[in-house]
Amino acid sequence: MAGARVFGFKGCRKIGGSQIRNLLNAKDFFLFDCDGVIWHGEKAITGAPKVVSSLIKHGKNVFFVTNNCTRPRENYVNKFYRLGFTDVMQEQIFSSSYCSALYLRDVAKVQGKVFVIGGEGVRNELLQAGIPFDGDDDAPDGTIFNCALASDVKAVLVGHDDKFTFLKLAKASCYLRDPECLFLATDVDPWHPLQDGRILPGSGCLTAALEVATGRKAMVIGKPSPFMFECISSQFRVDPAQCLMVGDRLETDMLFGANCGLDTMLTLTGISQMKTAQEYRDSDHSTNQSFVPDYVVDTIADFLPAFED
Repeated sequence: MAGARVFGFKGCRKIGGSQIRNLLNAKDFFLFDCDGVIWHGEKAITGAPKVVSSLIKHGKNVFFVTNNCTRPRENYVNKFYRLGFTDVMQEQIFSSSYCSALYLRDVAKVQGKVFVIGGEGVRNELLQAGIPFDGDDDAPDGTIFNCALASDVKAVLVGHDDKFTFLKLAKASCYLRDPECLFLATDVDPWHPLQDGRILPGSGCLTAALEVATGRKAMVIGKPSPFMFECISSQFRVDPAQCLMVGDRLETDMLFGANCGLDTMLTLTGISQMKTAQEYRDSDHSTNQSFVPDYVVDTIADFLPAFED
């Protein structure tokens, strides 16, 4: 990490004040995760809208990279605006559902239908990309013994699906018996935090079930796969050395940054905490070093003093 070596804080060191100011001056591209970094559910993290606005006004390029595939990008724009992020445009948002559609259309160039395990976000992005899909038209009493199987399914895409059924799992398993049928996952996030200590199982749970059923491994589109960064690079001239990835999950966001050659920053407003980062840093396992952030802040609101004259 070139930037980390310049500033001398490699190894999840907390920074503040002039250190943050120097880092912001040195970087031109800022990639933010959303949940746990700039908002919690329907509440913006204090100071986050002003941070994003200030970065944009200072000529910085700001992007949002999220594994949350439950809503299409236009709905994300509405949420940004609703929570006070009035400077954010749709082209700045790279969700795992949007990038999955780009992969199927532009990289795989899939010829045929995509069988979808997923919700509105995935389906809307496929529709806008002009990709035909199937996946939610079975009769309530349908079973794998009597349901119809399409003959032209060339890919299976798994994302978060709160209407997931055993029949969907069974049909996807049948399609994936064809070794030429692509197996994609929007992301493999295991769970997401809810209020009152509850959790919401993530897309990774559904993907894991299908991997066990088929003996195949899914190609992951979202973080920590570098494909989301490739999507940004294909649309904007991005220099990895000039990027800072800001996230709240070590095993997803920090690994994503490491996989893409970006400097990384952990904010402590989300899932991962300093203790875990330090444990990874001190681990004897070399693979754990990819989970270690270059920088740590309590919140991205710590950026605000850097914009003051």
